[in-house]
Amino acid sequence: MGTDSVKLIANNKKARHDYFLEELYEAGVSLHGTEVKSMRMGKCSIKEAFVRMENEEVFVYGMHISPYEKGNLFNKDPLRPKKLLLHKKEIRSLRQKIAEKGYTLVPVEVYLKGSLVKVKIALAKGKKLYDKRQDIARKDQRREAEREFKVKNLY
Repeated sequence: MGTDSVKLIANNKKARHDYFLEELYEAGVSLHGTEVKSMRMGKCSIKEAFVRMENEEVFVYGMHISPYEKGNLFNKDPLRPKKLLLHKKEIRSLRQKIAEKGYTLVPVEVYLKGSLVKVKIALAKGKKLYDKRQDIARKDQRREAEREFKVKNLY
């Protein structure tokens, strides 16, 4: 089990920009055959995706899986809600944490772990505009420092 290879399929950069990611959870995804084949080819996007809880189940909405070329009538709707597979204990704890003001669930990345498709979801708190500005300023400072370091090492 420990030697499972991990292949990244989709990454949600926007989530790291718009939210403070506090806790990460790994969830399986309930998919149909042609969706899995399309995922293996890397045809998935989670840019506009979000996670919602209904009853005692967790679903990801807006996760786009392109139809498999050779799937014809077996292809499903690319934007259909997909059920996330979590333990009941994890779902209950997430429900309690989301009840607090300002918390939400965000899909961060989709990857293949061995032969299984997994989604990493995060318990996240929304950033304010000034938080985003601080992050951008930090990135600019780091980039500037790296640039100066390269220039000094060239001479």
